[in-house]
Amino acid sequence: MKTNQQLIKNRKNEVAKFFSVLGPGLTTGAADDDPSGIATYSQTGAQFGYNQLWTALYMLPFMIAVQEACASIGMVTGKGISAVIKENYSKSVLYAVAGLVLIANTINIGADIGAMAAAAQLLVPASFVTLTLFFTLLILILEVFTSYRSYARILKWLAITLLAYPITLFIVRQPWLTILKATVLPHFELNFSFLFIITGVLGTTISPYMFFWEASQEVEEQKEWERLSHHKPKVSRGQIKRMRIDNTFGMLFSEFTTWSIIVVSATVLHNSGVTDIRSASDAAKAIEPLVHTFPNAGFLAKLIFSIGIIGLGLLAVPVLSGSVGYATCEAFNWKSGLNLKLKRAPAFYAVICISTLIGLLINYSGVDPVKALVYAAVLNGIAAVPLLFLIIRITSNRSIMGEFKTKLFSKILLWFTFVTMGAAAIALFYTVYA
Repeated sequence: MKTNQQLIKNRKNEVAKFFSVLGPGLTTGAADDDPSGIATYSQTGAQFGYNQLWTALYMLPFMIAVQEACASIGMVTGKGISAVIKENYSKSVLYAVAGLVLIANTINIGADIGAMAAAAQLLVPASFVTLTLFFTLLILILEVFTSYRSYARILKWLAITLLAYPITLFIVRQPWLTILKATVLPHFELNFSFLFIITGVLGTTISPYMFFWEASQEVEEQKEWERLSHHKPKVSRGQIKRMRIDNTFGMLFSEFTTWSIIVVSATVLHNSGVTDIRSASDAAKAIEPLVHTFPNAGFLAKLIFSIGIIGLGLLAVPVLSGSVGYATCEAFNWKSGLNLKLKRAPAFYAVICISTLIGLLINYSGVDPVKALVYAAVLNGIAAVPLLFLIIRITSNRSIMGEFKTKLFSKILLWFTFVTMGAAAIALFYTVYA
């Protein structure tokens, strides 16, 4: 019989093995709850209470299906999505896709940098301009001059900052029966404000940058494995299985956090009469119950909120700018990859720097940083629709995907996601012009 020490050692090995599988899926899932996501989900809970809580549950299988499809494109073809589109579709389609990603991501980058600066102002007496410049410089230094392996490790650990909301969730006294009903039973309202926020929720959950990032990161993983093993491995079913575990865990982590943010915001803010989040300080109040028994609870809540926003911004902005770099460089057949040094992929890092700097400049246009986050999420929801159509076409094509062509159940999930997000965008436009 095995001794207790052997059992403990085996369990530790199993846990270590599980966490060694986690990579692009976890990073992508964590980056999905970026400052834009936190702002949108917080506004959802504050404005509508628990009425949009069901989105976190029902989007999960579609989110998993979409990201699995994107990851499989990278693994099977050894190329990013833009490169695959370039090989199989017209230049007009390619440039339209690259343009969509460039516009949506650059605006999102700007919104996230602004949110990081606004959150930091809760803690330090520095100007908004100084803080946006500081965070932009820090992100670019990390992304350009840090090795891929080190940077991937940093991104993985930054995901821990998301735990503030789930912890708060179980500290606050909750109306669990009401929450359960709201989680399971969908609620709809045919008006602009409801459709605007729900399009933002869809857009910040199933975002264009996630499509390109995870596909390209799977390519990076393959290249790294190739470098270490000194040969180009053929994708196996075992690798696909590990990717699915990584992806599923990452999306579960992301959606549980989404659900937690909405619940906490609804309970703490909406139920207290706060229905509109106008500043970072307003958003920070959602996690004040986490530290309400401590002295200076208000400051501690702001501290935890700020650390979360800054940590997730450091995680998300490189993902946003990196996906722009991959999409653009693959379209023009330029060398790309975080595994390459600056001198080997100058165009890739130039695109990253330019998109980040343009995003920075958006913050000086006078747009409110908190509102900009929600608008960026809505734009992502609209831009994702045509990109989803292409992803479905690619993964359904046997000549591209071979034996790993999308199966029927996954295809149904993908088409349903496309229809749902398209319907939300159309309904939003209808309420604007009706």
